[in-house]
Order: sequence, then C-alpha cells, then structure tokens
Amino acid sequence: MLQLTGESKGTLDDKGRISLPARIRSDLPGNTVVLTKGLEKCIWIFPPEGWDLFAEKLFTSEMLNMKKRNWLEHRFIVPSQPVEIDKAGRIALPQSLREYAMLTRDCIICGTGRRIELWHIDEYNAYHEANEPNTMSIVESLGNLPF
Repeated sequence: MLQLTGESKGTLDDKGRISLPARIRSDLPGNTVVLTKGLEKCIWIFPPEGWDLFAEKLFTSEMLNMKKRNWLEHRFIVPSQPVEIDKAGRIALPQSLREYAMLTRDCIICGTGRRIELWHIDEYNAYHEANEPNTMSIVESLGNLPF
C-alpha cells in the first residue's frame, strides 16, 4: 500500500509550477499525478491508482442519490487534470486550481497517506489552528488506538 507522508515547504514559481519533495516523488509510481480541488482550500494530488479508486468509489457509492453524486462529480471529477512530473520534479498547476487554493508563492506540500495536499501556507496554518482543539475528542471517538 502506498504511504505518501511528510510535510515540506515549497515555492510556486512564476510559471505556476512547484517541485514535489524528493521523498514524496520517490514514493510515487510513475511520473503522472492527478490534481483536483480538495475539500478545504487546497489541491489534492493523487497517484493514478489512488485517483482511480477515489473516482470509482464516488461513481459506485450506494449512499449517494443522483443529485448528490452529480454535485460531487462537478466538485471533484470536473476540475481534475492529469499532469506530468517533469525531469526537475515539478508539476504545473492549472490556473483554475491555483485560484481555488489561493496559491501564490509560499506553499505547504503534505502527504496524507494516500494523497498529497498542496496548501497556501497561511491557509494551512489557519486550518491547523482551527482544528487543533478538536484533536483529543476526535482521537477518543476512534476508540482504542495502538499508541
């Protein structure tokens, strides 16, 4: 199972490209990733197999009625784009996704296990600050974890 983890700072260049950290790149199979909007104001970056699993789950979910499925298709599938990782380890971010995630220059690249997230540094810090107080109650709701 793929385990994309880690947190790094990155810099968006003038052409809208960002270098993926070498440690994350080395865990990716191949040189193509799929980008889409995240739930929060970030970009989700999937390896192709992870994207296929995500999209398949969305298309086959019995929990969604047609109206909800249609919305989620527009939310995640419509803006998705496959991109190549160039020889320098960079990916070109489409303008629409950069605007959605409010990416300018300073970014955070983090692996969440099965996907990579790309955040504007201020949005990332605000997200963590807002959610940190909930950590203990979330962990407790999971029951007995092995740590």
